[in-house]
Amino acid sequence: MVFSSHIFIFYFLPAALLGYYAVAARYRHAILTLFSYFFYGWSNPLFTLAMAASTVIDYICGKIIDREPFDTPFPNPIRKRALIVSLVSNLSLLGFFKYFNFGLDSVHWALESAGISSTVLDIGFRVTLPLGISFYTFQSMSYTIDVYRGKVRAIHNFVDFACYVSMFPQLVAGPIIRFSDIAEQLVSRTHTVEKFSRGIACFCLGLAKKVLIANPCGKVADWTFGAESLHALEAWYGALAYSFQIYFDFSGYSDMAIGLGLMLGFVFPPNFDSPYRSASITEFWRRWHISLSTWLRDYLYVSLGGNRKSTTRTYVNLLLVMLLGGLWHGAAWHFVVWGGVHGMLLCVERFMGKQPVYSALPRSLKIITTFLMVVLTWVLFRAEDMAHAIRYFQAMFGFLAPLEGAALLKGILYQPYYAGTIVIAALVTVICPQTGEWTLQMGWRKTIWCGLMFWISVAVLTTQAYNPFIYFIF
Repeated sequence: MVFSSHIFIFYFLPAALLGYYAVAARYRHAILTLFSYFFYGWSNPLFTLAMAASTVIDYICGKIIDREPFDTPFPNPIRKRALIVSLVSNLSLLGFFKYFNFGLDSVHWALESAGISSTVLDIGFRVTLPLGISFYTFQSMSYTIDVYRGKVRAIHNFVDFACYVSMFPQLVAGPIIRFSDIAEQLVSRTHTVEKFSRGIACFCLGLAKKVLIANPCGKVADWTFGAESLHALEAWYGALAYSFQIYFDFSGYSDMAIGLGLMLGFVFPPNFDSPYRSASITEFWRRWHISLSTWLRDYLYVSLGGNRKSTTRTYVNLLLVMLLGGLWHGAAWHFVVWGGVHGMLLCVERFMGKQPVYSALPRSLKIITTFLMVVLTWVLFRAEDMAHAIRYFQAMFGFLAPLEGAALLKGILYQPYYAGTIVIAALVTVICPQTGEWTLQMGWRKTIWCGLMFWISVAVLTTQAYNPFIYFIF
């Protein structure tokens, strides 16, 4: 089940809100957990077993870690073992479901390259990826790590912890909510009309981003990246369309998640901060998918030593984190290369004092240059594999002669509806404030605008056959 569907908007969400507010406060987490498991198991009920296993293991490990004394002169072995059990369990779960097929394909490729038949490997074993497994495993691991580091105390109520892990607003596509962000809110939080109204506004605007902007841009991206031959202009047009698709899809879903959290009384931290207005790659990663980039920084980069060791080690840590970040996004080599390219760019900027090599340019030109670099790297992200990415780059820079029929694609790509959507996406990116900022103070004009966006989105959703869920690979 996804947010941008009639089933969620008109059936699941009203039922969940009614059930949540109809019971006494002490039962609300239990009701929310039940609805969240129903939401998660909608496509495949077996997926809930993996999430339940992760929840039980981390709850027990958290209790063990917190029970042992913190003031011993040496690291407590019991606490350390409990942390290792938590990390190994979650990473094994994530690794099996997400990377088993990737490893199998790599072995298959190696055997085929050596002239050895691997038909049995190729067709005999395949694993279905549970939705959102990368999000809830990272979220659950952050809990045991923070308990081990002494940043938070372990939670005693299992239902509260199960609610934290499974909460449907951020379950399948983030943002990655750390336990420390909502620990106090799980104990006590306010439910006000103002908070609920703001939540509705965030949801409406996020839905509009997804349905009215991301989906049409995604259609253009699919046409261009799926074409056998492209002229350079259409290749750039498609890369630009995908850049807007992934931004408005991701940020729109985050807006909806934050809005749903507000309806339930939770305040989630923002996940995007106008990343396409960044003047460097370093700034881009401070603004893009904030919950993931800060998670990788605090739990991976810092654990590897961060910048506390030698300069060379700092660069290695930075590059390694981005390589693993790329692999987190998808089990394929082009995602690894995407992460590696961003890692190298970050290393270069760190060498330059966290400034880009084009730091002498005016800020407006630095923003444009950074955006073009991001657009180019998105080609690696969107391509089916490395060979596809290379062909697309060749088309973008005119190194691949288009076939005679390539011009026919122009008649589809430059339809007023799609071209107009690209223009609107660019204007919204450059001019409009973030949803969280815009909804801080609601008035009747903003309320009317949000209502209008909602009903237009629902109307378009009714007729829109194209409504991809691009988070499936994550």
